[in-house]
Amino acid sequence: MPRYLESDKSSTIITMLELDIDRSDQTALHEQVAEGLRNAIAAGEAKVGERLPPAKDFAFVLGVNVNTVLRAMHQLRSEGILEFQRGRGITVAGSPQHGLVIARAREFVRFARQHGFKGDELVRLVEQVS
Repeated sequence: MPRYLESDKSSTIITMLELDIDRSDQTALHEQVAEGLRNAIAAGEAKVGERLPPAKDFAFVLGVNVNTVLRAMHQLRSEGILEFQRGRGITVAGSPQHGLVIARAREFVRFARQHGFKGDELVRLVEQVS
């Protein structure tokens, strides 16, 4: 499927990315969509600040339910890769590497809190090791 860009006054909208969905794969469809978006961003097909098309457009092109695409996009938002902004849509917020660092940071915070550490103590710990 072709990739083309559409400009508007505020930013560039990526109207199509090549994503492969394999219905014979045991991987959940939303995971395949999320991985496809991660790969497209890592490959530079979508850059930080660029807007993605609406989930319903992705869903139509991929032949999946819009909720599948939304679930993938929400997952990438929680990883710090996508950002949802009212009136602006969904934009690329960071690279998959950025998302990995955020995921590890969340793991660290969760682990530290389970062991009784507070926020200010975590900040001091990070400053000590950096």
